[in-house]
Amino acid sequence: MTRVFARSLSRKKIMSNDGKLIGTLKNIRVDFDSGQVIGMLVHPDSTFDTASYEMEDDKVLKIPFEAVKDIKDYIVVDRYLARK
Repeated sequence: MTRVFARSLSRKKIMSNDGKLIGTLKNIRVDFDSGQVIGMLVHPDSTFDTASYEMEDDKVLKIPFEAVKDIKDYIVVDRYLARK
Protein backbone atom coordinates (compact mmCIF):
# COMPACT_ATOMS: atom_id res chain seq x y z
CA MET A 1 0.00 0.00 0.00
CA THR A 2 1.16 3.53 -0.74
CA ARG A 3 2.46 5.69 2.10
CA VAL A 4 0.07 8.49 3.06
CA PHE A 5 0.40 11.39 5.51
CA ALA A 6 -2.17 11.23 8.31
CA ARG A 7 -3.18 14.87 7.72
CA SER A 8 -4.27 13.98 4.17
CA LEU A 9 -6.78 11.50 5.62
CA SER A 10 -8.69 14.14 7.57
CA ARG A 11 -12.43 13.89 6.88
CA LYS A 12 -11.99 11.42 4.02
CA LYS A 13 -15.06 9.42 3.05
CA ILE A 14 -15.02 5.69 3.80
CA MET A 15 -16.53 3.42 1.13
CA SER A 16 -17.04 -0.34 1.15
CA ASN A 17 -15.54 -2.43 -1.62
CA ASP A 18 -19.07 -2.93 -2.98
CA GLY A 19 -19.66 0.83 -3.35
CA LYS A 20 -21.66 1.70 -0.22
CA LEU A 21 -20.84 4.90 1.66
CA ILE A 22 -19.92 3.92 5.23
CA GLY A 23 -19.09 7.34 6.65
CA THR A 24 -16.37 9.90 7.27
CA LEU A 25 -13.04 9.34 8.99
CA LYS A 26 -12.95 10.88 12.45
CA ASN A 27 -9.62 9.60 13.79
CA ILE A 28 -7.03 6.84 13.48
CA ARG A 29 -5.54 4.61 16.16
CA VAL A 30 -1.81 3.98 16.14
CA ASP A 31 0.37 1.58 18.09
CA PHE A 32 3.13 3.97 19.16
CA ASP A 33 5.57 1.15 19.89
CA SER A 34 5.46 -0.24 16.36
CA GLY A 35 4.23 2.88 14.53
CA GLN A 36 1.51 0.89 12.77
CA VAL A 37 -2.05 2.08 12.29
CA ILE A 38 -4.33 -0.41 14.06
CA GLY A 39 -7.76 1.04 13.40
CA MET A 40 -10.01 3.88 12.33
CA LEU A 41 -12.87 5.68 14.03
CA VAL A 42 -15.60 6.61 11.56
CA HIS A 43 -18.68 8.82 11.80
CA PRO A 44 -21.26 6.56 10.11
CA ASP A 45 -23.37 7.91 7.27
CA SER A 46 -27.06 8.16 8.17
CA THR A 47 -27.92 5.65 5.41
CA PHE A 48 -25.44 2.99 6.61
CA ASP A 49 -26.71 0.11 8.79
CA THR A 50 -24.29 -0.18 11.72
CA ALA A 51 -26.00 -3.18 13.37
CA SER A 52 -23.23 -5.74 12.76
CA TYR A 53 -20.30 -3.38 13.34
CA GLU A 54 -18.37 -2.57 16.50
CA MET A 55 -19.30 0.85 17.86
CA GLU A 56 -17.62 3.17 20.36
CA ASP A 57 -19.93 5.24 22.57
CA ASP A 58 -22.81 4.21 20.23
CA LYS A 59 -21.75 7.01 17.86
CA VAL A 60 -18.55 5.98 16.11
CA LEU A 61 -17.70 2.86 14.08
CA LYS A 62 -14.48 1.07 14.95
CA ILE A 63 -12.91 -0.40 11.82
CA PRO A 64 -9.68 -2.44 12.01
CA PHE A 65 -7.00 -1.19 9.65
CA GLU A 66 -6.55 -4.63 8.06
CA ALA A 67 -9.96 -4.04 6.42
CA VAL A 68 -8.50 -1.13 4.39
CA LYS A 69 -7.96 -2.10 0.76
CA ASP A 70 -7.10 1.23 -0.91
CA ILE A 71 -6.64 4.92 -0.13
CA LYS A 72 -7.22 7.39 -2.95
CA ASP A 73 -10.15 9.82 -3.19
CA TYR A 74 -11.93 7.52 -0.72
CA ILE A 75 -10.69 5.03 1.84
CA VAL A 76 -11.97 1.69 0.55
CA VAL A 77 -12.56 -1.06 3.10
CA ASP A 78 -13.65 -4.67 2.83
CA ARG A 79 -17.08 -4.54 4.46
CA TYR A 80 -16.85 -8.11 5.75
CA LEU A 81 -13.43 -7.66 7.37
CA ALA A 82 -14.73 -4.49 9.05
CA ARG A 83 -17.51 -6.34 10.91
CA LYS A 84 -17.17 -7.47 14.50
